[in-house]
Parts: sequence; structure tokens; C-alpha cells
Amino acid sequence: MTATGIDFGTTNSVVAQWQGDDVEVLPLDAHHIDADWRRPGFDLLFPSVVGMSSLRSGPLFGWEAKLRSEEAAEACKRLLKSDEYVNVQGRRFAATTVAAGVFTAMKDGAHHNLTEIDRAVITVPANATGAARYRTRAAARFAGIDVQALLNEPTAAAISYVHDMHENEQILVFDWGGGTIDVTVLDYEDGFFEERASRGVTELGGLEIDRRLRRLVLDRAPMRREWTPAQERQFRLDVERSKILLSSQPSVKIRTPDDKEVEIFQEELEEAITDLVDRALGPVEECLRDLHMAPLDVDDILMIGGTSQIPSVRAAVAEALQMEPVPTELCDPMTAVARGAAIAAAVLAKETPGVIQVANSHALGTVVKTADGRRRFSEIIPRNSPLPWSERKSYTPTRDHERKLTVEIWEGDPDKELADADNVQLTELTLNYPVPRVREESRFDLEYTYDSDGLLHVKATLEHTGEVVVDEEVKSFGSGGPTPEVRQELDDLLSATPVASPLFSAQSSGGRTVPPAPRSRVGEPGQDDEVHTLVVDGSNLAWIGHSPSRPGVYEEEDRPSFAQLLSARDALAKKFPHADIHVVVDATFRHKVAQEERPAVDAALSKGEVIQPPAGTEGKGDALVVAIADESGAVVVTNDNYAELQSRHPWLRESGRVLGATHTKGVWIFTPRTCVAPRMRN
Repeated sequence: MTATGIDFGTTNSVVAQWQGDDVEVLPLDAHHIDADWRRPGFDLLFPSVVGMSSLRSGPLFGWEAKLRSEEAAEACKRLLKSDEYVNVQGRRFAATTVAAGVFTAMKDGAHHNLTEIDRAVITVPANATGAARYRTRAAARFAGIDVQALLNEPTAAAISYVHDMHENEQILVFDWGGGTIDVTVLDYEDGFFEERASRGVTELGGLEIDRRLRRLVLDRAPMRREWTPAQERQFRLDVERSKILLSSQPSVKIRTPDDKEVEIFQEELEEAITDLVDRALGPVEECLRDLHMAPLDVDDILMIGGTSQIPSVRAAVAEALQMEPVPTELCDPMTAVARGAAIAAAVLAKETPGVIQVANSHALGTVVKTADGRRRFSEIIPRNSPLPWSERKSYTPTRDHERKLTVEIWEGDPDKELADADNVQLTELTLNYPVPRVREESRFDLEYTYDSDGLLHVKATLEHTGEVVVDEEVKSFGSGGPTPEVRQELDDLLSATPVASPLFSAQSSGGRTVPPAPRSRVGEPGQDDEVHTLVVDGSNLAWIGHSPSRPGVYEEEDRPSFAQLLSARDALAKKFPHADIHVVVDATFRHKVAQEERPAVDAALSKGEVIQPPAGTEGKGDALVVAIADESGAVVVTNDNYAELQSRHPWLRESGRVLGATHTKGVWIFTPRTCVAPRMRN
């Protein structure tokens, strides 16, 4: 059984496996990355995204979900602390279920890479709540992955680093990714890791920086109309990709769905996020203060997570700690966490020597009432206690003869008001008294045992009799959202199909469902009424008679004609009056038509009269035409041969599946044709 580490991230996840003396990071989904997203190391990332597309049955995951979904659920990891619902094309799934879907897809990706993920060490943010840790474990288990341990992400990065360096050190890990900022100080000595302090801020990461960059763009090019969901999603992707590029180049140009291009410079974005960087430095100061350390007491700084690689962020950390961070060649910001988790898995399996000691990031306790009736946090296990750790404290009811008490289980910061956002109620347990007694005889010891896997066990014992009245592991997190029936929900998610759309849905008539039309064909005269669905290669028909004299050079008369395309559609509607007609154009079509036609193209796209490929679809409009025809059994209208698509769709060479188009003296002629098989080279 291969020792495996999984970095389950807000934006991207990474999987690594121990190979006997070193670690291999698995390229689970590299074949689905589009060219404009290919950057060093991105082939090792698995976007933590679930999406749906009308072109595919079932949900999409990873790069397919990120780049080819018409609607997607992202950053489900952020929602695990309260298990909020996630909408996937109108259907509601608990965040735990969506996370389980991502784990399932990673497990399947590993299988396709000729390896298996049966058990793993899974990483969580250092400041993740107990509820988030529990639900992360649950999601992995429902995906069929046995969780050896939950490991804090900064600790995993440090393990990866010292595995290569083999030096005793005091390390500060600055972990800023897509969702959170966590700072952890660790000691490493002779194979022994100890987390000494950890602080962080939830919901502060790359997603917030994306919003700032989006605001910069829209301040210069305000929205002129309402964008379609597909346009909005494409714009978000363009903003995210541009943010990444600005870490390594001086400027980027971003085009809005209104066809306005805006140039943003690296310095502008850095200025716009100054306050976010300042907030991210707060946990650095808190960790040093907790440990009574000076910056120069730190031996090495590891900066991990995509957001940590923004130049101004690295510069700010270097200035705050008065030393340069470890170069990225020695600690890869995107894969170090997964590598460290795989090494930890090997340590736990005794495949390599080492000892890993983790600490809790939040204090654990309960709630009591003060003399003046105020509720306050009563700490039982302090923050930064090495795990496993057990602690007990004695409590007395406020009244005599209580028959039962509600014991609230909390984690957070006892130095802050109970209502502070850093304080979270995990659940509540009921303490039943077998015999009601006066207050002094009703005292009980409340014992918390917190293990290294992040699981909390609560035990309450009556001092007067020694009876145990509460003894259970915290598995229910009542202060958050609903505890889902994850197994059933996961089955529903993995078998989900896209919400009914005009492209493929069965049609409803008078309260009954009419099944999809049979496969369409054209043939001899008199057979036209067999055609139920037509898919028009709109870009191809719009170019007939308008091809440019030189590739890439357009004169005003050498542009595709939207008016001509509409006339072709009208002619088809007249020839095939009972057919559903879908018109597809390339994503760049509106930019190629004459300026005066663009408003009409925009209007047709927004109404769904003309469609274009979802963001990142391989093959552009041609692939969408063929996909729709394949799914719905339609006849394709085109003069293109689709040579590169014939191997996947051999029906293109069948008689009656393709119509050619001729436009002469204002009249459209449509005749059956067959796509010719591509000629093989010697």
C-alpha cells in the first residue's frame, strides 16, 4: 500500500506518493489543461472544482471543471467549518459532499496514472476548526480513502523542506494560498517535529485578491450590460489567470465581456492589495509574540501557497523578519505540502524514520456564566498544546437539584469575547444526573482528550459518586449547517446530469414528457421531414464568400457576415419547418464581424439564439457543433470536413448526417454531403 499525501486546497489540490527514498507528485489531470493555462508546475495541480456542462453527462472535476464548466462550485473547502450548502446547477449539496466528490475524482485520477489511493495523510489549514477537520476526514472516507492522519499544512511543508536539507532548525512557515493565511513556527531536531505556535486568518487569500483585480478592471471599463453566466465565468477565469501572470511579468491585458481591453500593471495590483498584505503579516507578529521570539530567532522562512509568491508579499515578509525567504527551488510553494504529507504517511507506516509532533491551533473549552450572568469562554486545553493532549477541569451547576445540563463544546480564543468570530461552538452534549443533588454534590470533572488526528473526546464524571455521565467522541457539529446524508448525496452528485437545457432536454407537452427525438438524417427528396434537429456551423456559413485574401488580414468586405448567417438559418427553418435549429459560432466570432453587426451578435448570444463554446472548450466551435450533434442525434450543416474530429466521431462519414450549404444570388441551397476521411501521410 503506497504511502500517499493529499494537499486538499481551497483552489487546487495536489497528490504525492512515497517511492521508497523520495516523493513523486502525481500529474492527475495534466491532459485537461488548456494552452493558455499551462505554466511550470500547473500539470501537478488538480483544481478543487466541481462543475457541470451541457456537453457532458455527469459532473466534471479538476481542470475540466475549472475550464469547461458552464456552472461550477469552487472553494468548497472554505465551507466545511459550517457545512453550508453548495449549488450545482440548481441542485443543493452539502460542502462535505462536494469535497467527497473532489476526493473521489483525485482517487480516480490516480487510478488512471496506474497507482491507487487507499489511505493517505491529508493536510488541513493550521487554523482549521475542529468541525472543518472532522468534515475533511469524513469527505475522504466517503470517497473510499482511509485517513491515516490529518496534518497541518505548514508542518507538511516543513517536513518536505527538512527531508531535503537534513538540518536542525527553527522554521517559520508563511502559508498563503487561495483561501486562508496561516503562519506556524516549528522546531525540527533529529527527526522530531514540534509545532510551537500557529496563528492565522480565515477567508483571506487569493480569492480576495481576485476581487481586487476585478475591481481595478471594472473601474476603467464599467459593465455596459448584464453579462450571461458563461461570460461572467470566463471573465473570472481571465482575472485569476492574469493575477497569476502578474507575479512574473510587469503587466497584463484583460478583456471584458463588453469587448473592452484594460492593461493592469504589477505595481497597480500590489498597491491595491496593500491592506490585505498588512493583514496577512498580523499572524507573523502574533506567533513571535506568543513565543517571546525576535525575528532573528527564526532560522528559515518557508513561503508556500500561490498567493505567497506575489513579489510584494515576499518582500513584505522578508522585511518583517529581516531575512530572505527560502528560494522556491528549495521549497516548491505549490507541491511542498503534498510532498510533506507523503513523507509523513511513510513515517507513520514506518517506511522511513522520523517523529511528528503536532499542536492544536485553537483553545478548547466550554461556556460558563459569570456572577453577573454574562457568558464567557472557559478554557480546558490551551492553544499550542502538543497533541495528543488530555486536560480536565471541575465545574459546578448554578442551581441545586439539576436533572440535566447542556454542556457546550467550544474552540477559539478565550482572550476574546465569546461572540468574536474566532470563537466557534462545535456542538453541545447533554449531561443527565441519575439523582438530582444540591450544587456542591453535583460538581463534575469535564475532561477533553484531543488526539493528533484532530478528534476530540469528551468525558464528564460526577465528583460525588465517580459516575461517568458523558463519554463520547465529538462527531456532530450542531452549530453549523445540517449534517448531510453524505453517501446518498455523493451518489446523487456523481450521477448528476446537467439541468435541462434547450440543447438536449426532453420536451414537456401538456404535463407529459416527450422523449428526445430519434437520430436525424437527410437523404432523398421527400425525406426532409425525418430531420428533427439541425446544428448549424454558424462561423462556417457566415464566411461563405467572405474569406480573407491573406490569413489574419481582414478588409471590410473580408469579414464573416452575421446577416448572411441569419438568412441561412431562416432558409433552413423554411426547408425543415419541424426541426429544432441550433446555431453555433466560435468564441471569437463577435470580434471578427463588422463593427455595426456586433450589437446584433451580442443580443443573439444573450437570448440563446446563437451559442458559443463554454470557456476553454477544446476544438472551439467545431467541437461544440459535433458534441451537440452527437448527443442529440442531429444533422450538421457545414462545408467543413472536421478532419481532426472524425476519429472520435466516425458518424460524420455516414450518409445523411451532414448537409452542405451553397449561397448563390441570395438563395441558399442545402444538399447532403459526407465528410471525407482524412488522407493518411506516408
